[in-house]
Amino acid sequence: MDLFIPDIYQQSIYTINYKKLKKNGIKCLLFDLDNTIAPYNVTEPDTKVKDLFASLGNDFKIIIISNNTKNRLRPFKEKLNVDTAYNSKKPFKTKYKKILELYKFKDNEIACIGDQLLTDILGANRMGFTSILVNSITKQESFFTRINRFFEKIILKALAKKRILVSGEYYD
Repeated sequence: MDLFIPDIYQQSIYTINYKKLKKNGIKCLLFDLDNTIAPYNVTEPDTKVKDLFASLGNDFKIIIISNNTKNRLRPFKEKLNVDTAYNSKKPFKTKYKKILELYKFKDNEIACIGDQLLTDILGANRMGFTSILVNSITKQESFFTRINRFFEKIILKALAKKRILVSGEYYD
C-alpha cells in the first residue's frame, strides 16, 4: 500500500508550494495531462495553465507525461512550450528511465504531479520521485480511467480508514 501514498497531496496544480519544491532540490516537474492540467476532453491549455507554466519555467524543467497519444499532447507542447512524453504506459518505469537518461536528472530532483493513484503516484513512487497527488479537475473521464478509478476507490477507502490519505485533508 505504501506505493500508493503520495508524498504531497494538494487540491490542484495551483495550490502546490513550488518554492518549497525548489528549496528541496526539485529541478524537474512531470505533469500528467488529463484531469490534472486540463479536463480530458479539452484540446488546449487555458490562460491560467499558460500563466502557471510560464512562471515555473525559470525554475524547473517541465515535461508533460501522459499515457495519451502524441496528437493529444501536441497542442499542449506547442502552447506551453514544454517537452512531452506520450504513450508513457504509467506506472511502468520505461518512460521515466528515458527521462532520467535524456535530461540527466537524479531521481531526487524530479517531482511527478497527477490525479491518479494507479498511474501517476504509483509510477512516481516506484521510481523514487517526489509524488504529488492533486484532485481530478472533472468527474468526466475516459473509459480506461473509470476502470482505474474503481480500484482506486478501494485503495483510497483503506488509506482513509487508517487516516493515511483522506480526501480533502491536504498536506505538503
